[in-house]
Amino acid sequence: MRLHTILGANGNIAQIVSQELFKNGIKVRQFSRHPRKVNDTDDLASGDLLDSLAVSNAISGSEVVYLLAGIKYVSKIWEEEWPIIMRNTVEACITHGAKLVFFDNMYSYSPEEVGHLTEESSMHPKSRKGKVRKEILDILWKAVDDKKLVALVARAADFYGPEASNSVLHEMIIKRMKSGKAPQWLYSKEKKHSFTYIPDAGKATVFLALQEDSWNQSWHLPTDPSYPSIQEIVDMANQELGTQFKIKIMPSWLVNFLGLFMSIMKEIHELKYQNAQDYCFDSSKIEKHYGLKPTPFRNGLKKCIKS
Repeated sequence: MRLHTILGANGNIAQIVSQELFKNGIKVRQFSRHPRKVNDTDDLASGDLLDSLAVSNAISGSEVVYLLAGIKYVSKIWEEEWPIIMRNTVEACITHGAKLVFFDNMYSYSPEEVGHLTEESSMHPKSRKGKVRKEILDILWKAVDDKKLVALVARAADFYGPEASNSVLHEMIIKRMKSGKAPQWLYSKEKKHSFTYIPDAGKATVFLALQEDSWNQSWHLPTDPSYPSIQEIVDMANQELGTQFKIKIMPSWLVNFLGLFMSIMKEIHELKYQNAQDYCFDSSKIEKHYGLKPTPFRNGLKKCIKS
């Protein structure tokens, strides 16, 4: 049986990827500090992505490796750990002849282009986290350019989905409204904002990994092109819930002030450009090439509210 390994098991995307691989008759190895089975046939491998030997052992025998890890949302930790994680992964894939799928976000793109992001958008990040993403992408693409590695980058916008615990949209809007609290957001309620539905992202990631012509390039995962504003999202949620909540916006000065006491607010502020202007993530490449269509945003929102 073919074997695919997930580095960074247990997350929202990893669960969908695991389920899709199982449906395609592929055995899954789950690797993390505390891996859990998604399918009864899964292999479990415990270890740290910072440990090159543990990563190499986990990848041994794999046809495809999925780097789906998330680490603590702190710039200093990203700067210290992400380059090590990527080097360990790339070197192990080269050693064992495995292909690599890297699940990425849009942080490495130039802030000036966030209003219309495609796979061809320039990468001149200004934030610390964005510069880290660019650094680790350079490590991956250098190995590809040197003909040592076969890889692809599957990129998503901000997440949403049922019980998506790491989704800002889920935590600040959907979860609050479902529990009878007013929704919150940062900087502006009128700017357009793309959100990728987690089931779409996971399924498309596996689809790409199973194609012959998808490799050695980047792909934007299917994302609804309606680009709703945050106010429009709250209006939709109110309609579904039968409520009349008004959104509370946290202005820049308040986010700055809270950053003095709350580390997460300090980390968020450097990415202000993602919420203070239109953020539109274009996935037309994958739609045109493979016919993969995103879940309409309203449909995905309904599922989140009913979950």
